[in-house]
This record gives sequence, structure tokens and C-alpha cells, in this order.
Amino acid sequence: MRKAVLSAVGADKTEAWTDELDVALLELDRRKDAWAGTSVSMRISILEEIKTHLLGVAEDWVKTACRKKGIPEGSPLEGEEWLGGPYALMSACNVFIRTLSQLNGKTFLKHIPIRDLPNGQIAARVLPHTKWDHLLLSGVKAEVWMQKGVTRSNLAQHTASSYDSPRVFRTGAISLVLGAGNVAAIAPLDCFQKLFVEHQVVILKMNPVNDYLIEFLTPALRPLIEFGALRIVRGGADVGSYLCNHRLIEEIHITGSEASHDVIVWGAGDEGKRNKANGTPKNRRRITSELGAVCPTIVVPGPWTAADITFQAENIATQKLQNSGFNCVACQMLILPQSWDKSDDLLKAIETVMGAAPGRPAYYPGAENRMAEFAGHAEASLDFERPNSPACVIVPFVQGQDDYLEKTEVFAPAMSVLRLAGGDAETYLKSAIEYANEKLHGTLGANILIHPRTIKAIGRDRFDALIAELRYGGIAINAWSALGFLLVQTPWGAFPGHTLDDIQSGSGFVHNSFMFDKPERTVVEAPFQPHPRNLLSFDLSLLPRPPWFITNRKARVLGKLLTAFEYRPSFVKLPRIFLNALRG
Repeated sequence: MRKAVLSAVGADKTEAWTDELDVALLELDRRKDAWAGTSVSMRISILEEIKTHLLGVAEDWVKTACRKKGIPEGSPLEGEEWLGGPYALMSACNVFIRTLSQLNGKTFLKHIPIRDLPNGQIAARVLPHTKWDHLLLSGVKAEVWMQKGVTRSNLAQHTASSYDSPRVFRTGAISLVLGAGNVAAIAPLDCFQKLFVEHQVVILKMNPVNDYLIEFLTPALRPLIEFGALRIVRGGADVGSYLCNHRLIEEIHITGSEASHDVIVWGAGDEGKRNKANGTPKNRRRITSELGAVCPTIVVPGPWTAADITFQAENIATQKLQNSGFNCVACQMLILPQSWDKSDDLLKAIETVMGAAPGRPAYYPGAENRMAEFAGHAEASLDFERPNSPACVIVPFVQGQDDYLEKTEVFAPAMSVLRLAGGDAETYLKSAIEYANEKLHGTLGANILIHPRTIKAIGRDRFDALIAELRYGGIAINAWSALGFLLVQTPWGAFPGHTLDDIQSGSGFVHNSFMFDKPERTVVEAPFQPHPRNLLSFDLSLLPRPPWFITNRKARVLGKLLTAFEYRPSFVKLPRIFLNALRG
């Protein structure tokens, strides 16, 4: 068996590394039809094996990632690397196993509640789905809203359709996955989409920023590598370019920037500009993508208490500073009600939370320059100081100013704040939705923070109708849309409809363990208040401060415990999780 990890060397040895890549692709080409024809039982067995291999490398994986990102040993921030790494991958194995085990007759659909939306579309509730969901994510709900034309009666026809043809008639394909450099689980989860939903074998090119993960992904994904369905390679733009244009590559998936996507599709420099202007792609392969956005968080006025302001300030600070701000779905435009008397209090609370957050460096290349450029496009900027960390740049924004702040993803600890006029809560929310749709670049994720009594005053049907107007692939209500990434059951990607010449946040969905063919968006909703304070409002959910909050003091412990739980769920493991969750 040849090495699964190939090293790309310098330009003076181009022939050597291209030969290695050619060999890897030839090996995949020989096995692609065999993989497409594998039985469901074999795929389940492979996923079970991956879980065992993953558990064996999980701790070293997290320790290495923390060291590379500058997270101090023992810091609660280690929880981010557990949740965004081994936990997410372990959870993905479980949810795909669950779907595959009920694939015959698509019986898994019988256990998914469906409801009709005010606009005539349908929504499938994918969380809570198991008894463990009710216990570990109490009060959290996730729905997949389907595209128009998908109905209760034809949902099965638009679900897991890639499995409808007998496996003996399936033919394989080779897909190139260009991995992201920020969150560890992105690359392997993108591979799962190609492998287990689309029946394709994969060559995964890691991003140079986090190619240290090869040391752990190789043993964790060994069953796929040994079958001949996966190869993992490292290298820079030269390797990426070679693979994107290789004759054996049939499809490409990229998680990255819009600029990188356009170079792949249209070409670089003046050639790329001419091709794009003429509508003549240089690369005509099917390309799916997740490319980030200028993501908004809309704060809706309502009867917030001082405790509500503190908790939601932690939520917003997390949306900006989790992973040191290097998330494609990080909050970049905070939209506040102009006439709400609590807007200033909320901003002050956010500054306080950021000032007390655990320290870490801005590890991703180019962050300092992007932050400086971001601030340079504003008339004024504020620095929310943080201990042992670069200050978070906060820019007050007024509509009509330099639209750079609306059109450019900063991918760093920086955020704009817009004070938006509006009358009552419903009118304001409608205006904020229109603003996000029309002015902000991208459609990946949007967040709405709203008091339950405000939703009740608006009316649930009317609120859902407003949500239906918000054109984003992931929408979070009193949560962060990144939760839709972490869950894996939910499709992850841009709102459908982007074209190659205006790709914005990308095209297609990944994750999506229930294999819906035509999802439109994911909507996640969490309790507005944490347990036990929520009990005063007669909300019986049990979710305390979530483990993904940057303020959770037990995030490191919880990340490790939750990963072990996903490996082998058991009631015996719950008391330690609950105890640490309440102390977080």
C-alpha cells in the first residue's frame, strides 16, 4: 500500500510531486466504481471503524491544534478544538450510520416531523431526533426548510435519490476536496458528503495553514484510505492548481474565498477577468463551494432584562471571537435598533465580555493587514481590548458610507455596528431583513436575537413568514448559525441560486446526513435564556450556558466528555456532562 499522505516539494522537483499525485489519482480511479458499488452494510462498518480510530487520536489531535493556534494548555478554549474537530467528526459518523441503517424504504423519514410553513413550503424537524438530543441539547430545535416544489407527498423522492439506483449500476467519480485552513472538521466532513452521499472517491488537499492535521486524519480515516476511496495530500497553490486541472478530476468542492473559487473557474489575472466577462469558464467541472459572507446578527428590541443583555452579549462575542474570529460565518455586521434604549447597554456588555475572554493570538495569516484595511474604510473605529490578544476592531457604520464594510468579509476579529431605524419590533425586523438581503455580501449565515414575548407579540406564523424572506442558507434564532455546521444533521451551505459569475457564498450543501436533495435553508433555534434562569419564564428547557460559548469555563472538559459520549452513548456518561455543563 502506497503512502496515503503525499508531500509536495519545491518547484525544482515539480516532476517528482506531480508523479506522486498522478499515482494517487490512478489508485482512486481504479477503485472509484468499487466504492460506488459498496453495500450499505459495508459503509456502516467503515464508519464504525472510523469512530474507533478517531477516538485513539482525538486527544493528540486537540493538543496539537491548540499548540498551533496559540491556545494555552488547559484553557477552556481547548473546547473549541474538541467540538470543531473530533466531536463533529464523531457525531457525523453516528448520524450517517443512523440514516444508512434505515435507508431501506427510507424509513428514517417516518421519524422526522414535517410541518407546513406559511409560504406553502415544508419544514422537516431534524433536531431533536433521538433521546440523547432531548437530554444534551434541551430546548434546541433545528429544521430543514425545503425548496419550493418539495411537498409532504414527494419528499421521499427528493431524499437520498443517489441511493435509488441499484448499486450494481452505479459508476464512480473522483472528486477533489480543497480543505479549509480554519476549522479542523470542515475538510473531513466535506469528504463525507462526496463519499457517503454522492458515491465519489476523494483526493483531499489540505490547506497549508492546518496541514498538521494530516497526522491525525490519516489514522482516523484509515478504513477509507485502505479501501482506496480517499487520498490526503498537502501542498500550496501549485498543487491545488495542478489537481483542479487534472484530467482525472471530475468534480471539485472548495471551502475558502470567493477569489480562490473564481481563479479555479475563470483563471487568474487578466485572463480570468476576460473569461468571466465573456462567460467562458476555464474549468467546466461541476464545482460546489462554501465561501463565507458578511454575516449579520440582528438584535430585535424587546423586554430584555439586564441578565438577558449579559447572556446575549456572550452570544454575540462568541459569534465574533470563537476560533479567534476566523470563521466564515462569524458575525461581521451587528444590527441594532436605533431607538432602543438598551442598544448602548448591549454594546457595553459585549465590550466587557470580550475584555474578560481568555487570551489567544490571531493565528490566521494576513489577519493584521485585513483588520487595518477594515478600519481604514471607516470614519472611526473602536478597539475592544482583550487580554493577551489583539483588540477586536469595532466600526460604527452608517448606511451610505463606504460599502466595503458591507461587501468584504474581513475574516478576522473585526465587526461593524449599524443602528437601524424602525418602529415596532415587526417593522424593524422586516427592515433589517431587507437590509441584510439587499446590502450584505453573501448568504451563508444570519442570526436573530429576539425575546420570546416579542415573537409571541408578532405571532409565530408571521415570524416564520419574515424568516422565509431572509435569504440565507443558515439562520439561527437566539443562537449562532455555526450551530448548523456543528450539528451535521443539517445541510450547510449558501442560500440556493448563486451563479458562477456571482458566486458570493457558494453553491451546494454539505453535511446533510438525512440526504435531502433540495434543502433551501437550515433554521436552528435555542432558548433565549439559559437554564436555570429560564425557569422563571416557565421555559422548561435544560440548556445552561452552551459549551461553544467563549465564556464557558468548562468548555475544555465538556468537549472531551461529549466526544467520548458520541463514541459510545450511554446514560452512565450523562451525570459528568450535566455537572460540568451546569458549572460552565
